[in-house]
Amino acid sequence: MIVNLGCKPETAAPTAATSSTAPSSNNDHGHPHEGEDDHAHAGGHGAGPHDGTLADWGGGKYHVEFTVDHEKQEGTVYILGADEKTPTPIKAAEIQLSITDPMMQVTLKASPQAGDAQGTASRFVGNHEKLGVVQEYAGTISGVIDDTPYSGDFAEVAHAH
Repeated sequence: MIVNLGCKPETAAPTAATSSTAPSSNNDHGHPHEGEDDHAHAGGHGAGPHDGTLADWGGGKYHVEFTVDHEKQEGTVYILGADEKTPTPIKAAEIQLSITDPMMQVTLKASPQAGDAQGTASRFVGNHEKLGVVQEYAGTISGVIDDTPYSGDFAEVAHAH
């Protein structure tokens, strides 16, 4: 299932003044939102709890939320439960992010959040210089949970205002 949402392309890179400064909430996924209203999203999913793009893993058993911080050239994926909101830690050291344009593969390393049990993580983070490009991304997020492979496609789209 592909779920679409995202930010409209910008003509200039975001500045520190327009990016989120909240250290742990990561509510902004790196795109400036000055003067923008609530997001309009395609598909049955709304925005994820971190304002990212949601994808389905395992027929709704899990959801993954992709966010990007262009200034840090960093992608973050949150593992969520069936409700698309609850952090759901998994026993995995890393998951994979594949972006189609510009083509890149990024290994996202476990970065446990507060409340994640020892040896588990509900957040995975990785860096790639191409994530510094302010654009809409599409690709696949894949990982393994309890020896079962999971994969979900996602695509950001410009806001409809």
